[in-house]
Amino acid sequence: MSHTPHELADEFPADADILHRLKMEDAHFQNLAEKYHTVNREIHRIESEVEAASDDRAEQLKKTRLALIDDIGGIIAKAKSAA
Repeated sequence: MSHTPHELADEFPADADILHRLKMEDAHFQNLAEKYHTVNREIHRIESEVEAASDDRAEQLKKTRLALIDDIGGIIAKAKSAA
C-alpha cells in the first residue's frame, strides 16, 4: 500500500503541457480533474490512516479513481492527436 498521492502530473508525466492547457480551456476536463483530485485525496487520507473507511469504501474509491484516469487519459490522447 502506497501512501504517496497519485497526482495527475505523476500519472501523465510526459503530458504536463497538455494537462495544463486542458485545465485552462476545457470545462469538462476541469470537472474530471477536480473529481479525480477529490477522490485521490480521500484515498490518500484513508491509506495514511488519517481517515477511517471500510475496505469496501476504499475499493470503491480506487475503482472510481481508475475510471477517472481512463476518462482523463482518453481526453489527453484525443488532444495529442488533434495537435
